[in-house]
Amino acid sequence: MAFIVTVSNILVQYPLPGQLGPVKLADLYTWAAFTYPVSFLVTDLVNRFFGPAAARKVVYAGFAVAVALSIYFANFRIAVASGSAFLVAQLLDVHVFDRLRQAKGWWKPPLASSVLGSLVDTLLFFSLAFAATFAFIGPNDEFAIASAPLLGFLPVEAPRWTSWALGDLLVKVLMATVLLAPYGMLRAALIRLLGWRESSVSAT
Repeated sequence: MAFIVTVSNILVQYPLPGQLGPVKLADLYTWAAFTYPVSFLVTDLVNRFFGPAAARKVVYAGFAVAVALSIYFANFRIAVASGSAFLVAQLLDVHVFDRLRQAKGWWKPPLASSVLGSLVDTLLFFSLAFAATFAFIGPNDEFAIASAPLLGFLPVEAPRWTSWALGDLLVKVLMATVLLAPYGMLRAALIRLLGWRESSVSAT
């Protein structure tokens, strides 16, 4: 968990190169959009097999180590933004997953919890990391706050970080859907190969 978040904190500072039609990918995405959603996969698997209390321990441990490493590898403001967003979003993920634990359909808890967690994570992270309102945390990234067409092509000028946030959320929702396949395979493998039993323990 700490590895995933630390790598994402570094990659969020690097926009994607290239262009898709009229859209510059640098105005829309950073590499972290493709790595960070894996953290929800980790949390959901722990929650499924060991229950919400164990999942929260993973979140707290990942939070502590990731913030410490992020301060070293990224910068203070990114570390604060990432840590705050990570903690709130992951704890929300644990809660939503737990409430849906008994739902019919193995895919419903991880999908719903990951999508809601991603929404909160994106809102908190990009606001704290780049918005002028939170400049007291640390200096703004000049590239992130420079004006550009919203989403890279709309006739509305906005700071690049707002397009990054919208693009990031879109990719996170897409990744939450794509990651259902490895979640399902890992879940089945843990049950079949290791004989693990899914936890029925709920905090509610």
